[in-house]
Amino acid sequence: MTSMMILIAIATFSCSGQDFGFLQPTPEDLCKCLPLEPDIADYRHAAKHVPISNIVPQEVSVEVILTWSQDLFIPPDAPRTGRELEVFHIANAFLQKVSVNALDCDVSMEISQTADKSSPRMIVETPVDSEYCAARQTLQAQLKKYGFRLDSQHGGELPQGLPVDVVGMAFEDFEHNRGPVSTLWELHPATVTLH
Repeated sequence: MTSMMILIAIATFSCSGQDFGFLQPTPEDLCKCLPLEPDIADYRHAAKHVPISNIVPQEVSVEVILTWSQDLFIPPDAPRTGRELEVFHIANAFLQKVSVNALDCDVSMEISQTADKSSPRMIVETPVDSEYCAARQTLQAQLKKYGFRLDSQHGGELPQGLPVDVVGMAFEDFEHNRGPVSTLWELHPATVTLH
């Protein structure tokens, strides 16, 4: 009972924007982040934690993804189907927010079509999985050049949108508190590179 209460408290604080990076043994090392929740608690965990398929990416934009129709309900154990089996490339977007999700250790980002802070956003995530370690470290190093610190204890809204290039697989998430994000569609898994 006590461990369940702790998990509920962590989930509540995490969803409200509280930081649990202090629970990480080496918060600055994005490749050694330890998820606070078990895989089974993560929505469609098996579908999200896959390698990016080795197929030619389709060119797309944030603007187009925002128009994709959304399902009313997808079971929490549903495998990838349809569009979720495809790889997409967004050549021009702007990174607006980035942080490490305390519950699953994924690097979660909000991107938009334009640099305007009020423009509609979508989510892009780079999983904690070891095959994405280099991509996570590269993004961390690139952000450091802009004076922005990304680790298990630091992240958040960027002072200005930064131009990025994104490659990833489409993924339809569930409805939950997503702030200024305008769609359930994400690119997850994905890699993000600053221009």
